[in-house]
Order: sequence, then C-alpha cells, then structure tokens
Amino acid sequence: METKLIHITTAKGPLECQLAAGKILGALLADLRNKGLQAETIDRITGQESGTILSATIQVVGDGVQEAIQTWLGTIQWIQKSPYRPNHGRKNWFVGIFEVNRAEALSWNENEIVYQSVRSSGAGGQHVNKVSSAVRATHTPTGTTVFVQESRSQMQNKKIARERIREKLEKVQSEKMVEVVNQTWSQHHELERGNPVRTFTGMDFKPSKEVKSFKKQRSQLKNELHKELKL
Repeated sequence: METKLIHITTAKGPLECQLAAGKILGALLADLRNKGLQAETIDRITGQESGTILSATIQVVGDGVQEAIQTWLGTIQWIQKSPYRPNHGRKNWFVGIFEVNRAEALSWNENEIVYQSVRSSGAGGQHVNKVSSAVRATHTPTGTTVFVQESRSQMQNKKIARERIREKLEKVQSEKMVEVVNQTWSQHHELERGNPVRTFTGMDFKPSKEVKSFKKQRSQLKNELHKELKL
C-alpha cells in the first residue's frame, strides 16, 4: 500500500479562489474514494466564507495512489463569474495541487530524544511521590520538551512522551510544509496559470473532458519544493 500527501493551496488568493479550492477538495476526495482509496483531510485552513478554504492537506492510502493523483497535480482552473462581486470582469480562478514527500517533510529520529526520570507529583498517594516514574523527554535538535506522569510505569510514560514529541514535531513540520508550498506556488502562479491540468465550469462545478498532463513542469516544481523543505 502507498501513502501520499497532497496539498491544495490558493496561496492566499481572493475569495473566488478560496471557493474554488473548497469545491476542488470535495471533488478530489470523491474521485479518490470512488477509486477505492482511503482519502482524508488531515489539515485545513478555512477561508472567509462558508465552503471556502485557503489550503488543505490530504492523506491518501491504498494501491495505485500515484496513478490516481497524477492527473490532479498542477494548476486547477475554475471558469465562473464571481458569485461575490457581480460586476467583476474576471471569470478565471486558479488553485494549485502539489504532492509533498511525507518522509522528507516529517522526518525525525527517535534516538535524538533524551529522557530524564523525575518524581511524579499530585494525586496518587505515597507510591507516586516516592518512585521516579515520571518522564521529561527532550528532542535535542529542536528543544521540544514534554512531561509525562500518567502511568506508574516509567516505560509506559516514555512511550507516551515519545508519541507526544512526535505529534509536536509533525505539527511544526506540517506548518512549515504549508508555508513552503504556498510560497513556491506563489512564485509559479503566473507560469502555471496558462497550463491547467483540469478545468471546471459553473457553480455546479462541471469538469471539462480534457485532462492535460504537464509532467515536466510538475517534476520541476516538486524538486524545488523538496529542496525548500530540506532547508
């Protein structure tokens, strides 16, 4: 089974792009699930109005994930007069979808965690106060620290601490990933606008029959994203 992360971004585009992104998220999830894949939104930044988003990250799990997401990667175009600004002349709105390498974006080493045994405090009677079962864990490269005293077992507290360190680091890395993708998308926006991989029209969001492939451009952008995430 494959696991992939894909990111939808408007790069803080106008409200119309945010609405397009919300519609794209729904269409993408439906398409992936119809293909028998597990697809869930693991991160979302909502937009200014109901049904709109600034960005979203989707985790896709199953067999043949890469093939399923390939025709979605790149620029998505929505052709529709603004539902928010009736007199606005523009009717073409663009949203970016990119694959992010989870191994690079969320990499960390458990050997970098230092554990310190300390005495538990609070309720629990004399046993809790006498035994150094609580754990303070620190991820040395980042200085991320957690304190755990849920269990009387030091081994169990270490396990809990390790999981909480992981959750904190993944949150930080996820935020960094979103920032890098948005910045890179902004830099490529003008170039990619003329090369949408999918086009939708109208408020009912009907897809066009033509699905374009821009493998070379996607590969170049993907390499640049990976370089930025490693910095």
